[in-house]
Amino acid sequence: MATAARSYSRRDTILLVGCVILALLAQVLPERTRDPLAATLRHTVLAPLVALQRDAELTHRAWLTREDRVAARDSVVLRSMALDAVRQDNDHLRALLGLGARLQWGFVPAEVLQGRGVGEEYTVALSAGSRAGVREFSPVIAPGGLVGMVKTVDPTMSIAIVWSHPDFRVSAMSADGSAFGIVAAHGSAEPERYLLEMRGVPVRTLLKPGTLIVSSGLGSTFPQGIPVGTVLGEMKTSELWARTYLLRPAVLPSDMTSVMVLRPERVASGVNGVWQTGIHVDSAVKTVVAAGEALERAAHAAAQADSVRMDSLRALRADSASRQDSVVHR
Repeated sequence: MATAARSYSRRDTILLVGCVILALLAQVLPERTRDPLAATLRHTVLAPLVALQRDAELTHRAWLTREDRVAARDSVVLRSMALDAVRQDNDHLRALLGLGARLQWGFVPAEVLQGRGVGEEYTVALSAGSRAGVREFSPVIAPGGLVGMVKTVDPTMSIAIVWSHPDFRVSAMSADGSAFGIVAAHGSAEPERYLLEMRGVPVRTLLKPGTLIVSSGLGSTFPQGIPVGTVLGEMKTSELWARTYLLRPAVLPSDMTSVMVLRPERVASGVNGVWQTGIHVDSAVKTVVAAGEALERAAHAAAQADSVRMDSLRALRADSASRQDSVVHR
């Protein structure tokens, strides 16, 4: 091994010395001889080395271009992510402004000051207090509907419980007024933790999935017509005289960033027309449909009576004709 290494080292030295001698000779050669010789060497002996150098430069340039493209792509992705968040905030604020325009008076806008951490999943801190007109048991709403209720009030801030709180209750009804019940937190494990239950619905009343549930106005806390949730389906319980339905909340936890607190005078006045729940429209439609069905039944009965009368007349005419024939033959 040592002999082979010494032979390779001696060969490399000889090649180096030869290259140096050739370089010196190329420097002293005349230009008309040197240039053709250099071109011949570049196209023959040095061609692989030139190709390797060109490939190395292209690879280096491609690598730098790739890094620039990756950086540009990452910046575009970050901007798009920030743009999505800004767009969501903008949509939420627009909806909040629309809610304020429909309410017109009797409300206090507030920001959620802190997120809900461990032990605070059911409460939110609001940036408005008694100085702004917030009172205990004031309803907290959002563009989507009901958020919760103020629990404690300080001069500059307040604490509210949201609909997922174990003690939260609201008297509710279907949007058409056909079913009433009490809505409370579902209180189950994941993934049904953030759902609601509508309890105490009469057993004779059936609610289809997608039915809108709103506050009924019974009691003095929540006015009538605030969206609470939509029906997902019926829950199986041991109660034989009442039904329980599972609801999807109208306001999700991710939407609890900017809210409004209703003043007591606004609660007393009501929130009719703020949310298009369709209570009066559905009632009118049902009345029209019922009237149309009654008219259809009456028309059908009249047609049946006319048909019976025509059959009787045909039978009488046939009987009279047969009797006349019998008299003529006699």
